Amino acid sequence: MTCLRDRLLRRDPLRGPFLAIPSPVTVEIVAGARPDFVCIDTEHSPISDALLTDMIRAADVARVPALVRVRGKSPNHTAAALDAGAIGVMVPHISTANEAAAAVRAARYAPEGARGAGPGRAAGYLRDIPGYVARARAETVVAVQLETLQAVENASDILAVPGIDLAFIGPGDLGVDLAAQGGSRTLDDLVNDLIDAAARAGVPAGIFTADRAASADWLRRLPFVIEGSDALLLTQASDTAFAALPG
Repeated sequence: MTCLRDRLLRRDPLRGPFLAIPSPVTVEIVAGARPDFVCIDTEHSPISDALLTDMIRAADVARVPALVRVRGKSPNHTAAALDAGAIGVMVPHISTANEAAAAVRAARYAPEGARGAGPGRAAGYLRDIPGYVARARAETVVAVQLETLQAVENASDILAVPGIDLAFIGPGDLGVDLAAQGGSRTLDDLVNDLIDAAARAGVPAGIFTADRAASADWLRRLPFVIEGSDALLLTQASDTAFAALPG
């Protein structure tokens, strides 16, 4: 399996979906389409830690890298995903440099961080802790999700934190925050500010897209998109399949 972190650093164009349906079968089906990665979404789904392990295992069988959008900023969520074998984590709602530094500490081993060396699946259930620690230092992806007005204001400080591999822009929540707080700037303005901050910091940036056409447009500017989700694909296919028959 090609190292996803290396591909990010090279700015290879990368495209994959969110997976929020709590089933390894879904992972197998989607991974069979050969996306560059999948991002298992535990923030907005009922996926348990035990089921998460099986979903990551399914991605590994298909040799598709599995990121996990963790439930929140607690280090326990990051540890659960990485110990289960995820290649990296996406930490939502990062709005300050201190929050970004805490996300990095939770995901990286000393001296870059404070992650504990556990005996979970990633380390072969005690058989390969030293080997896994070495691989994790080289391969673990740490993505921070920037999706608030505060994150836009603090973007330069956030992205100056060492150890961040990806600045992922969440236009949905950013738009909600903009609507709630008001102001004269548009969502496009804010997204462009985040892209510019990532470019200045030398950090790859990514964004959520709804469909293939949007992904094609964004991949001309950014190296990473998460396109839709398993639930969105199923909804669209169902609506098309069961639309009223002609005549």
